[in-house]
Amino acid sequence: MNRIKEVLEEKGIKQVWLADKLGKSFNTINGYVQNRNQPSLEVLYEIAEILNVQVKELLLDREDI
Repeated sequence: MNRIKEVLEEKGIKQVWLADKLGKSFNTINGYVQNRNQPSLEVLYEIAEILNVQVKELLLDREDI
């Protein structure tokens, strides 16, 4: 499970913008945001870099699941 949706909302960033920056479709990003799909570690690191956050900020702790 990830916190991509929460981080995007905190930063006021739209999914379309993230999709463009990653070179992925809106549907792919929306799958990540809705936790229907999980990004690979490589993509997770790219997202963290684009959003200027630590990777751990994009992940939920086990206790929170």
